[in-house]
Amino acid sequence: MHLYLNGLISHYGYLSLLIGCITEGETFLLLGGLAVHEGLLRFKGVVLAAMIGGIIGDQVLFWLGYRFGTCILRRFSKYHHTITKVNGLIRKWPSLFIIGVRFMYGFRILGPIIIGTSRLKPLRFFILNVIGAALWSLIFVTLGYFSGELILPYLYKLDKHFNYFLWLGIGIIIFLIIRYIIRYCNHHYNR
Repeated sequence: MHLYLNGLISHYGYLSLLIGCITEGETFLLLGGLAVHEGLLRFKGVVLAAMIGGIIGDQVLFWLGYRFGTCILRRFSKYHHTITKVNGLIRKWPSLFIIGVRFMYGFRILGPIIIGTSRLKPLRFFILNVIGAALWSLIFVTLGYFSGELILPYLYKLDKHFNYFLWLGIGIIIFLIIRYIIRYCNHHYNR
C-alpha cells in the first residue's frame, strides 16, 4: 500500500499541487513540504508547481474582478464595509496589499477580485502576483518540510494502527445498524 501511494505522490504530486494551489493552497503547500521531507518530491519542483498554481488562480480572479467585479461584489452586500476598507488599503499600499493578499485569512479568493475592481494595471498586478506567489510558496513549503519532523512520527503511528481504527469503525457501524433494526422491529412488533 505504501509503495503504491508513494508512487502516486511521486508521479502526480506536482500536478496535484499545481491544481490544488489554483483554488486553495496552504494545505497543499504544507502537504507538499511533507512530501519533500519524505523524499517523494523535490523542493524546487514543489515550490515551482505551487507558485504557478497560485499565480494562475489569482490571475483568473483578478480578471474576473477586472471584468465583472462590480457585479460580483454586489452579491456580497453584507461585506460592503469590509470591501470599502480593502479598497482603501489597495489605493494606499497597492504593492504590499497585492503581495500580502494571499497571506490574509479570508481574502484568498475575494482579495484578487477586489483588486481587479480597483482598475490596477494588469501588468503591475501580474508582476506583484508573481512576487507574492514566490514568497507564499517558499514560506509554506518550508513550513511543511520542517513540520515533517514533528508530524510524521504521529502519522506513522496512526498509519500503523489504521487497520484497527478501520475495523473498529466498521464494528461500530454494524452495531448501530443492528441496534436500529432491533428497535425498529420491537417498535412495530409491540403495536
